[in-house]
Amino acid sequence: MTELSLREFHRSLNADFAEVNGIEVVNHYGDVLAEHAALRAGAGVIDLSFRGRLCLTGADRQRFLNGQVTNNVKDLKTGQGCYAALVTAKGKLQSDLNIYCLSDELLLDFEPGLSGGIAERFEKFIIADDVQIVDVAPHYGLLSVQGPRAAEAVDKLGLGFALPEKPLHFSKVSEATLGDLYCMNHSRGSATGLDLFVPTDALAAVADKLIAAAKEVGGRACGWQALELVRIEAGIPRFGVDMDETNLAPEAGIETRAISYSKGCYIGQEVIARIRTYGQVAKSLRGLVLPADLAELPKRGEKLLHGDREVGFITSAVASPSFQKNIALAYVRREHHEPGTVLQLQIGDRVLEATIVPLPFRF
Repeated sequence: MTELSLREFHRSLNADFAEVNGIEVVNHYGDVLAEHAALRAGAGVIDLSFRGRLCLTGADRQRFLNGQVTNNVKDLKTGQGCYAALVTAKGKLQSDLNIYCLSDELLLDFEPGLSGGIAERFEKFIIADDVQIVDVAPHYGLLSVQGPRAAEAVDKLGLGFALPEKPLHFSKVSEATLGDLYCMNHSRGSATGLDLFVPTDALAAVADKLIAAAKEVGGRACGWQALELVRIEAGIPRFGVDMDETNLAPEAGIETRAISYSKGCYIGQEVIARIRTYGQVAKSLRGLVLPADLAELPKRGEKLLHGDREVGFITSAVASPSFQKNIALAYVRREHHEPGTVLQLQIGDRVLEATIVPLPFRF
């Protein structure tokens, strides 16, 4: 397992650690519900340095990446970004990506444990292109502030960030001691969110100040468990759990955010365009409300039935503190995926009712 660079810093805050895709994460700091409340109502600070980060440099970087991903990268200006998917020639997902256009490079932020595979994919298609791939995770950490008071917390750092107003847009400050820092507008739940990319040497100092700033506005340090709660409550799929290499991008509910149908050619475009032109996908990601009296939440892969026919399966499930309900994300075949449809959830020998509701969850 690859350890977090700030492991000792987090240990001093009584962190409990876990592992995601072979990378260490802070699981929680002892009170998951309080951390969840900070993310929903205040400002929660999460060390996301376990996530993958690659940079593409070289004169052809923008044209090259535009031919690799589902969204329009070639028209991005410095300070802008977009969300995209990386798919195979058959349209199957390899990763989702947050892409940022820096002055001399493109920064890619994605789920942990995927850096090697993504770099290998790109290297395969670099023929005569002036493109270099650099793993910047050892050089830059990622601190995220999520919640309605996130901007206040970042402002209290006193670094002079011009806080970006549009999603995935960003600003940069250069500080004599800390170096170059970037602030991205990126919500990872249903509330406001800001991601800070910070040089590794300055990461501990910025994390310490950011947590102190969050506490001033009713926030605190938060871990993976609380972040997963707000992610699922917001109906946001996570690659490796709610979508993977078996899925077509339109199945996962990311189509409006991740796919441009007006850009030039990219790998997998023909399949995705054909789906849009000639028909729907066979299954789609949906929200479910589960029974209130569950002894335990369903695990990923547990089956959904309609009558005696299997029509889907669970991907994520949580007991939602915000909604006071058991909720889940699941794939459901298109014949039975309309909101209000009641399905049967099979957990071992038990069969329970599960009702489809629109995403994001709203009650």
